[in-house]
Amino acid sequence: MKRIVVLLAVLGLSTSAMADAYAKCVACHGAAGETTALGKSKVIAEFTKAEIVTALNGYKDGTYGGAMKGLMKAQATPLTEADIQAIAEKIGK
Repeated sequence: MKRIVVLLAVLGLSTSAMADAYAKCVACHGAAGETTALGKSKVIAEFTKAEIVTALNGYKDGTYGGAMKGLMKAQATPLTEADIQAIAEKIGK
C-alpha cells in the first residue's frame, strides 16, 4: 500500500509539473491555444500533437518559425522533451 501512495504522489507531482510547462505560453497563445499570439502566429489549438512537437523542437534548434522565430527560440530553448510532450498533449489535436 505504501508503494502505491508513493507512486501516486510522484505521478501527481510529475503531472502538475508538466502541466505548468504551458503556463508561460498562456499570455500570448491563450489558455487553450486559441489565440493568435501578438497577431502574428498561427492558432496552435489547430495543430496536431506532432506539429506542436516539431514546431517547438524547431524553435529550439532554429529550423522553424516566421516573424516570431527569435522570440519563440528564447521561449522554447529551456523546454525539456517532457515539457514539449506535455504541451503537445495539452494543446494538440
